[in-house]
Parts: sequence; structure tokens; C-alpha cells
Amino acid sequence: VAQGMVGHEAQVRAGFAALLGDAGGGIALAASTHDLLIRLLSALPLRARPRLVTTDGEFHTIRRQLDCLADEGIEVVRVAEFPVESVAARLAGAVDDRTAMVLVSAVFFDSGRIARGLDTVAERCRRHGAALLVDAYHALNVVPFPLAELGLLDAFVVGGGYKYCQLGEGNCFLRIPAGCDLRPVVTGWYSEFTALAERGAEGRVAYGTGGDRFAGSTYDPASHYRAARVFKFFETEHLEPTMLRDVSQHQVGVLAQAFDALDLDPAAISRDRAVPLSEVGGFLALQSPNAIALTQALHHRGILTDARGDVLRFGPAPYLSTIQLRDAMAGLGEAVRR
Repeated sequence: VAQGMVGHEAQVRAGFAALLGDAGGGIALAASTHDLLIRLLSALPLRARPRLVTTDGEFHTIRRQLDCLADEGIEVVRVAEFPVESVAARLAGAVDDRTAMVLVSAVFFDSGRIARGLDTVAERCRRHGAALLVDAYHALNVVPFPLAELGLLDAFVVGGGYKYCQLGEGNCFLRIPAGCDLRPVVTGWYSEFTALAERGAEGRVAYGTGGDRFAGSTYDPASHYRAARVFKFFETEHLEPTMLRDVSQHQVGVLAQAFDALDLDPAAISRDRAVPLSEVGGFLALQSPNAIALTQALHHRGILTDARGDVLRFGPAPYLSTIQLRDAMAGLGEAVRR
């Protein structure tokens, strides 16, 4: 069983690394991105650099944890998500010699907007000795995310397989840049397992290499068996990120056109038509003061969407047909008019 677990774990690590186009970094696995975020934060020199820079559009995993750190005296600088076109430049401008890390999404979970120009943030972090963490959860396998082409080879990347990878719960990862020598405080015996020869040397805690540096401890590996099979299925069916991006863009376009054709009262629900669809990720974001109520009304019609505050999100899966997408928008029109 142990050998099988290790084999499937290696396949899951390789699957995530392939989506990042990353052959040189390490991949640490955990049940949630929060577990991995905590391990990474525990490695930062927060006494010497008590400053974290982020945006006000991060998912709750990062947002809540940074709120807690701010309560404990860590300086947390939040730049505005909007306008997204300049968010990278504004993040870069907020980095100084007191900054330990910048934390930013590749695709914002609320608006679906892609954060362009993160290489400028990486360069600024490099210049000031700060680390960079990119949350790629809403990009992975729906928006191609090749680290080398994006200038992010020395960035940490966190993400998971619950959404566009279709791996189900319990399959999250932290990508560690090659040559990382950070010493996270919150790790488990798995991190030491591959470095047992160093154990106890001069009373110093030993760490494994690559992804093992941020490893945890004993956990239920059943999710890895599922994830390994799904990664293999995607490979066999040639479901690659570029192809899936083309499918997603077509589907989001169908939804946008169908929504526009409804000609609904913009005070009730609207979308930002100034943003080209090439600048959004895998879902169409609609603004409505009744977003949560509309989600519930659509659910009663068998149309599954979700809401984040005043944003109603339509996230089409690749297996949905154009007819189904148009029917979903027709259902939205009925719900809004009711």
C-alpha cells in the first residue's frame, strides 16, 4: 500500500508540474491550499520583514489568513484589484526592503479577470529580496500557465485540482522554485524522511529537497488515486490546457451572447462589456445586487451557478453543449424577470 501511495503521489506531482511547464521546481501536496499557505508563511522572515503585499481580490484562503496576521501586528498592504489592467504595476510599486512576500491571484476568483504582467512583480520581488506567491487555482487547466513564458520561474505557486482539473477534493499543491532554501517551521516528518542522514547534525532540523521541503505528515492518500486516474484520462484524451482554453473561450462567448440577447434591466443584472473575453478565465461574471437569490432560483431550475457577494458566476464545463448553455441563460432571464 505504501509503495502504491508513493507511486500515485509522484504521478499527481508530475501532473501539476506538467500543467505549469515546470521541470526544475518541486511540488508539495496537501489536502487544502490553506495547509500549504501556512507552511509557506511559516518560512518567511517576518521578524526582519514584517510586511506582506496582496490585493483586495484574493480568495478567502489568503484573505482570512492575512487578516489574522494583521491582527497580530504584521503589516498587510492591500492594493485594489481594479483596475485589473494596472494591478501588477501597483503591486510591484508596493514592494520594498521590508516586504517578505507578495501574494496575488493569476485569475481573480470574483471577477474572473486575468492578472497580466506578473513578471514585473517577480522582478521587483527579486530586486528587493522578497518572495512571490501566485494563486493559480482559477487558472490551472483553463488558462494556460507556463511559468517560463510568464517569467515566473522563481515564484511559488499554489493551486488545486477541485475545479478545472476535475481531480476532486484533497488534491492541492505548492510549487517551490528550484534552489529554494527556506526552512518552514510548520512541516511534518515527511519533510525529514528523505533527509534522515542529516537528522540531528549539530542539532539542526533536516529538510528534504524539492517539494519534500514543505511536506506534511501521515494523511489519507485516497484522493491521489483518483487524481492520478484523472490526469491519465486527460492525457489519453489529449485534453491539454490550450485546447481546453479554446473550448472555454467559446463557451463563455456563447453565455455572453445569450445574456446580451436577454436585454435585461442593467440595474437588476449586468456584465462589463468593456472587458474582452480574452481577459477572463473560465467563467462569466455577472453583477447583480440579487446574485445570491438568483443562484438559489436557478438551482430550483436545475441550473447550477454560484455567487460571490454581488457577482453571479456561470462556469461552463467542457462537456456542456451550446444548447445547454443557452437554456441556462434563458433560465436566468426567467429568474430575473420573476
